[in-house]
Amino acid sequence: MGIGKRIRIKDAYKDDVGRGRIRIDPFIIKELELKTGDAIEISNPIRDKKTAALLFPGMEEDKDSNAIRIDSLLRRNLNVSIDDLIEIRKIKALPADHLTFAGLGESIIIRKSEQLVRMLENRILTKDDLISFNAMGRRMDLKVIGFSPKTDAVRIHLGTKISISEKKYKELIEIENRKVSYNDIGGLNNEIQKVRDIVELPLKHPELFKAMGIAPPKSILLHGPPGTGKTLLVRAVAYTADAHFIHITGPELLSKFHGQSEENLRKIFEEAKEMAPSIIFIDQLDSITPNRDKLTSQRERGLIAQLLSLLDGFEARGDIIFIAETNKIDHIDSSFRRPGRFDREIEIKVPDMEGRYEILKIITRPVPLSKDVDLKIIAEKTKGFVGSDLNALVKEAALLPIKEILPQIDYEKPISHEILGKLQIKMEHFLIVLEKIETSSTK
Repeated sequence: MGIGKRIRIKDAYKDDVGRGRIRIDPFIIKELELKTGDAIEISNPIRDKKTAALLFPGMEEDKDSNAIRIDSLLRRNLNVSIDDLIEIRKIKALPADHLTFAGLGESIIIRKSEQLVRMLENRILTKDDLISFNAMGRRMDLKVIGFSPKTDAVRIHLGTKISISEKKYKELIEIENRKVSYNDIGGLNNEIQKVRDIVELPLKHPELFKAMGIAPPKSILLHGPPGTGKTLLVRAVAYTADAHFIHITGPELLSKFHGQSEENLRKIFEEAKEMAPSIIFIDQLDSITPNRDKLTSQRERGLIAQLLSLLDGFEARGDIIFIAETNKIDHIDSSFRRPGRFDREIEIKVPDMEGRYEILKIITRPVPLSKDVDLKIIAEKTKGFVGSDLNALVKEAALLPIKEILPQIDYEKPISHEILGKLQIKMEHFLIVLEKIETSSTK
């Protein structure tokens, strides 16, 4: 219907995540004579992938950027990453008469399809799209396996009939296991960009480094207080880069049998090479690489020597990235911090007020909040809290309304939708929990 135009991908604004929305450079909206509410087809000509989404107003900061903002699930539907080029055009999405989804077993039990229709009203969908949304405090992942009328894209409306197939899809199981994207991380915008520059570019475009005659980066050391999101960040990198991900904690590598720990390490690097592009991630590096004056056994010395040998030995071709994490950077053997061992050391700090506010918005996406809840005030009151502390705060606050309705519950009968619909976290619940909760640093 419309004329296609090539445009570069940027990450979605956090408030748009999971809602099937896109935002485009306002100049391009004007050039293509688009308007809010239009159905836009987005295509990846390299992989021959297409999807569609609902156009929302362009933002002032995106003027003259030649960019489109789409979230991680739309990017997955297209098999693209941030900064890739895609094509867009306006299309006509017919009203959907019937839609069939498949998903993950019990996570998609819907007693009334009307509820699902209301949650998804005005979504633009194409066949094989993966979608994600929150309902009753739970995340649901579905795949579009069919619809009528037969057309390229449909728009959900209140008259759309929805059915759920019992068929399960491999992609959905993978999403359930790995579904962490940059949209799920708050307060780390600068750190995310640093890690992306080191990890995604070599994995996706090693030819850039070859053209310049330099070796691509191959290793990063993340350090900072516990609970600040280091592991979450690495999982998001692996998910976004669509790389084979090997995640192991330092203590898991240790073995009581002499030489077996070193063999475990060798197998990890061999697996990464066979499955490249790959990311190797070692959590709690300090547990296996303590300062030499703190070494207690020949086993620890052998493990350090093996890891150093593997780090020095694997060629920087851009297809394998080694990432390690520690809460105690001063406890790591100095040989690991010599130039050339880690291409970059990145500190993940305790979030400031704006960072805490961003984290709270992400954590509370699936949570029913009362209108009196002011997340900015909560962010102001939680100085020193890291992401894990804020997550604990929300969980504890969510338990209070549950306790309040216990007298209305008959343990022998299912809980009515009316009672479930009343469950909300109020501002007073947060304030009660704040009086007694401890931060990670004070425990």
